[in-house]
Amino acid sequence: MKIFEKDGVTLIDVSHVVEDGMITYKGLPAPIICDYLSRESSKEIYGEGASFQIGTVTMSSNTGTYIDVPFHRYAEGKDLSEIELDKLANLDAIRIDIPTDVNSIEIEHLQSFRLNNRAVLLNTGWSRHWRTDRYFEGHPFVSEAAANYLREQGALLVGIDSHNIDDISKNTRPCHSILLKAEIPICEHMTNLTALPNDGFRFFAVPVKMKGMGTFPVRAFGLIK
Repeated sequence: MKIFEKDGVTLIDVSHVVEDGMITYKGLPAPIICDYLSRESSKEIYGEGASFQIGTVTMSSNTGTYIDVPFHRYAEGKDLSEIELDKLANLDAIRIDIPTDVNSIEIEHLQSFRLNNRAVLLNTGWSRHWRTDRYFEGHPFVSEAAANYLREQGALLVGIDSHNIDDISKNTRPCHSILLKAEIPICEHMTNLTALPNDGFRFFAVPVKMKGMGTFPVRAFGLIK
């Protein structure tokens, strides 16, 4: 279930499930998810009728839906333990629908919207290819000019539901460089963005508070009151 409603609040999950053996980015290892202590084994430790599972996970930080913060690109940038929580949580947000025939997202796709002090979520529809070979090739990305525009317009966070915010056919990463230099976090590999309204919601994408890391999976969601 990706939409939760209770007490007048709607929560819309826009993150992928992380599963054992799942490939998010070709060339990076798939996560290994297993028991450190199984329920059956735990019965020998705890009292009668009690059992617990303790898991262990080995994975790349670029797994599933994840957030990039400045340290991912810049050695002197803020890492996950240093980035302010108000850059990741309870952000005024907007969803911008990108036509499915668009490969390079340009200024013209953004200039009709108010971006200042908002999380900007780019809905390309590319997540429909998740867990297929198609997902890795020819995905929509943000142009260098559009990244500069997002920074100049005061975006607080930029999210996208495709394989990378940059064009990975080239060995440069201008969007990461521009946005992370300006301390604008990037949320990649999102999904279910069409379930969000175009406007009038709050956005959350909070990772573990970890030292010396610039990327980590998040449970990203929108909140509507």
